[in-house]
Amino acid sequence: MRRFFQFIFQTTIGTSTAALTGLISFFAYNAAFLMSGLYALIGGGAGYILTKQLIHYRFLKQKGLTRKEYKYINENLIEASEKIKRLQRTLKSVRSLQQARQYFEILVTVRKIYANTKKEPHRFYQAEPFYYKHLDSLVALMEKYAYLKSQPTHSKEINESLKETRETLTAMDGVIKADLHVMLNDDVNTLQFELDVANQSYRQVRKHESEALK
Repeated sequence: MRRFFQFIFQTTIGTSTAALTGLISFFAYNAAFLMSGLYALIGGGAGYILTKQLIHYRFLKQKGLTRKEYKYINENLIEASEKIKRLQRTLKSVRSLQQARQYFEILVTVRKIYANTKKEPHRFYQAEPFYYKHLDSLVALMEKYAYLKSQPTHSKEINESLKETRETLTAMDGVIKADLHVMLNDDVNTLQFELDVANQSYRQVRKHESEALK
C-alpha cells in the first residue's frame, strides 16, 4: 500500500512539473511547440526521479539505515524470496495431512519473517540467523524429504532418513518460530509497557473515584 501511494505521489509531482515546464517554455520563453514538449518531458522525468529519491532518503532516515545497508538487506531479501519459492514447491511431495499441516505452519512463519523484513528493513538485523543459516537448512531438509519421498521404492535406510528428516523439521519449526519471536520482541515489550501504563492509569482513576464517593 505504501508503494502504491508513493507511486501516485511521484506521478502527480512528475505530471505537474512536466505541465509547468511545458507552459513556461512555450509562453514565457516562446519555445517551439515540439521543444516545449521535450522540455516538459525532461522536467517531468526529473521531477519524478527527484521525488522518488527524496521519499527514499526520508524512508531510510526514518529506519536508521544507510543506502549501502538498504541495498545489502534488499539483496538478501531477493535471495530469500527465491528460497521461499523452493520451499513452496516441496509442498507437492506431501501426501499425509499431518505432514501438510507441518509444512504449512513452517511456510506461514517463514513468510511472516520475510514480510516483516520487507515492510521494516531494519528488522533484518533482528533475524540474521534466520537469513544466514536457518532458511538454508529448511530448504535443504524439505528438498531432501521431497526427493526421498519421490523414490519409487522405499528401503529401510530411506524410511529411516525420512523419519529423521521429519524429526529435524519439527525442531526447525521451533527454531524459526523463535526467530520470529526475537524479531517481534521489541513490539511485545512496547505493547506490555503500554498495557502497564494503561492499567496503572486505570487503577489511579478508580482510586480517585472511590475516594470521591467516601
